[in-house]
Amino acid sequence: MLRYLLAPVHPPSARSLGLPRTLGELPSPATVEPPGVAITFDDGPHPEGTPAILEVLARHGAVATFFVVGEQVNRRPELLQRVKVEGHAVALHGYHHRLHPRRGRAELEEDFRRGAAAIQDAIGASPRYHRPPFGIYSPASLQIARDRGLQPLLWASWGKDWRRFTTPERIAARAVGGVQAADVILLHDADFYSAKRSHERTAKALELVLARLESAGLGTFLCG
Repeated sequence: MLRYLLAPVHPPSARSLGLPRTLGELPSPATVEPPGVAITFDDGPHPEGTPAILEVLARHGAVATFFVVGEQVNRRPELLQRVKVEGHAVALHGYHHRLHPRRGRAELEEDFRRGAAAIQDAIGASPRYHRPPFGIYSPASLQIARDRGLQPLLWASWGKDWRRFTTPERIAARAVGGVQAADVILLHDADFYSAKRSHERTAKALELVLARLESAGLGTFLCG
């Protein structure tokens, strides 16, 4: 299975395809007054990482959007319910965490269907936003997302927290260095597809991220 630590990339096609990376680039731009950013987490829900992230968010009164993987939702639907109950948003990352350009259209259509169904079964609501694994769409998967009424959303800033050799301080510095109001920040609340125990560093980094955002006068907003 392809893992973040083996193939870390920033989606090169975001600008050329016109895919939004900030809240302000959405078709119906979110209102971010007072100024704030959207913190997003990919790859969960995770039995240890997601609760740790939720606890940090709660301490700071912050909100986030979780782009979840259907196979993980089916294993722990009650954790996704907690995400929703605590006031956060849920979005689709897919049913399996596999690179889209390596998959056929029929397989991709089934992946979207199963991923959305897992979310619906867990929390009784359909996702509005979608982000592909590794941030890379194929022409077929981008069309499927749009046909299903899902809004693609990538990111403007990331902490590269999936790496094996990094620290909470480095993650936070990358995540908020140069960040601007309405930016979308990418982190990960799970280590299923990345370096083992990486979610522990992410939870520590999130404390730093939120403290620095607060110092800069930036709040947090949901993607949807």
